[in-house]
Amino acid sequence: MWKVAMSEEVGKAVQSVLERVKQAAARRPKTLPAVPPRLVAVSKTKPPEMIVEAYRQGQRNFGENYVNELVDKASDPAILELCPEIKWHFIGHLQKNNVNKLLGVPNLFLMETIDSAKLADKVNSSWQRLRGASSQRLKIMVQVNTSGEQNKHGLPPEDTVNTVKHIVSQCSALHFSGLMTIGRYGYDLTLGPNPDFQMLLSRRQEVCDTLKLPMEEVELSMGMSTDFEHAIEVGATNVRVGSIIFGNREYPNSALNTPNPSPLPSPAPSPEKTSKTVSEEAAKKMHHLTVSEH
Repeated sequence: MWKVAMSEEVGKAVQSVLERVKQAAARRPKTLPAVPPRLVAVSKTKPPEMIVEAYRQGQRNFGENYVNELVDKASDPAILELCPEIKWHFIGHLQKNNVNKLLGVPNLFLMETIDSAKLADKVNSSWQRLRGASSQRLKIMVQVNTSGEQNKHGLPPEDTVNTVKHIVSQCSALHFSGLMTIGRYGYDLTLGPNPDFQMLLSRRQEVCDTLKLPMEEVELSMGMSTDFEHAIEVGATNVRVGSIIFGNREYPNSALNTPNPSPLPSPAPSPEKTSKTVSEEAAKKMHHLTVSEH
């Protein structure tokens, strides 16, 4: 349950993460586009009161993984009244039968998880129908499965250029904003730069070279609570941070939150919760990583 004491903690956490984002950006090589990174506060499973408090602290971008939860929060009376400039990011897997529901969300700012040309076509036609031909284009990102894991959504890396080309040329209601990846959980940064992030950097280079797009106009959404500083240092322009702002996720059906736990398996914990915490040694080395520049 929401407690008044948590209000101050959320405020301090937002300010702390924003400062860390700023410091990480200052450590980037000068060869990278000087785009100020955007912090997306991932608020899934958290109550509207926490979102309102983070908004009071100046936070504007919030991410949700599930369509129904986003619909409920975006239409919450307190959020509608107190957070008029909120910008919602959808960062979960989108099924085609939920496209219209998602696109009806007020203040939908960026759909980060387009993972096929077919889904892009569906979102494009639905946005045209819902918003009218003269409306503002919907910002989208293309999700790339950089780690090649079967349980991850996203395009195979080799399909990135053709998919972006299709969106740019065939989806007139969409604005291609950049590339997104989740990457392998728990990568040990003492081994060097995260290869999933390096893969996304190289795919952006390929997209920009092939389609003649300016590098600074193609964003990279990568990095979460355990590795967002490293992600920014190597080129992320959009980081998705949840647990270190709002605390660990609370899943209603999990044993931790149920007085009489049922024998049924609880929902899968969030990526941030399961990913290995970066060790102190890794954190020290993070600042001195050799960044491969593409």
